[in-house]
Amino acid sequence: MQTVTLGKTGIITSKNAFGALPIQRISDEAATYLLRKAYDNGMTFFDTARMYTDSEHKVGLAFEGMRDKVYIATKTGAQNAENFWQDLETSLENLKTDYIDLYQFHNPAFCPKPGDESGLYDAALKAKEQGKIRHIGITNHRLAVAHEAIDSGLYETLQFPFCYLATDKDIELVDKCRKADMGFIAMKALSGGLITNSSAAYAYLAQYDNVLPIWGIQREQELDEFLSYMDNPPTMTEELAEVIRKDREELLGEFCRGCGYCMPCPVGIEINNCARMSLLLRRSPSAGHLSPEGQEKMMKIEDCLHCNQCKSRCPYGLDTPALLQKNLEDYKNVLAGKTKV
Repeated sequence: MQTVTLGKTGIITSKNAFGALPIQRISDEAATYLLRKAYDNGMTFFDTARMYTDSEHKVGLAFEGMRDKVYIATKTGAQNAENFWQDLETSLENLKTDYIDLYQFHNPAFCPKPGDESGLYDAALKAKEQGKIRHIGITNHRLAVAHEAIDSGLYETLQFPFCYLATDKDIELVDKCRKADMGFIAMKALSGGLITNSSAAYAYLAQYDNVLPIWGIQREQELDEFLSYMDNPPTMTEELAEVIRKDREELLGEFCRGCGYCMPCPVGIEINNCARMSLLLRRSPSAGHLSPEGQEKMMKIEDCLHCNQCKSRCPYGLDTPALLQKNLEDYKNVLAGKTKV
């Protein structure tokens, strides 16, 4: 079994972390079953967030009475110290624990530091002194904030999108974290569902010994796929390298990663899916995309106000309104039979 050490935290875990965002979509019983099965088969690192509705609650149900057997990471989207403490106490209650292994600032637009106006980092330090959190981390989608976090020396881990669609700038972050003895947690390891070959995804990330990938898991079939890599980890072959080459050729550039930080939309457009529907139709075809409900969601794009709020929020600097219009045109062509899925 391949393992990863998360920098100076000293946390050693299998190179398969459980991303608990998707379990908010399933029942308590189904989620508990998946989480316990993951642990029973070697997974020990579980990542959730205060923002993921009832995900923390389900993680708490699964690991009540066996807290010392797993590492639990969660996140706060608080903008000030008061909300930080509220989030922390809620997370501790939900997770049925008196401490959190890794507490992360959830995609802040700035890098919290001691003495700044937000008071966030000072609150985290106090929580650490009280034993309520053991390590302080940060998640982000912005290169500038990520670099600032590494340079500050204040954080023990960085969680950032990283997969085989990575750019040289993303790889630079991984190398910089290694030099700083800072743990690197790879979110969006399957690029929000656009990467459909998990073997290729795993083999690519396995080349970076300091990277811990988080796999978003909702179904037992998905879990079984990643568990199979525990004893038989995929390695980079010519065949997998060719899969990666073709995907990079198709996907690199101006495409929506589905992170959702452009939301909410004033007129209710489901931007994080609608702005990448063309790719979803080609790479993960689902009847649901073309169902009456799916069509209704896509046609909401016609209500776009072009207010550019989504564009200003996009951490990747995409022209989101233009992407929405392009995806709507492609979608209409599929419906009309002019384009095959």
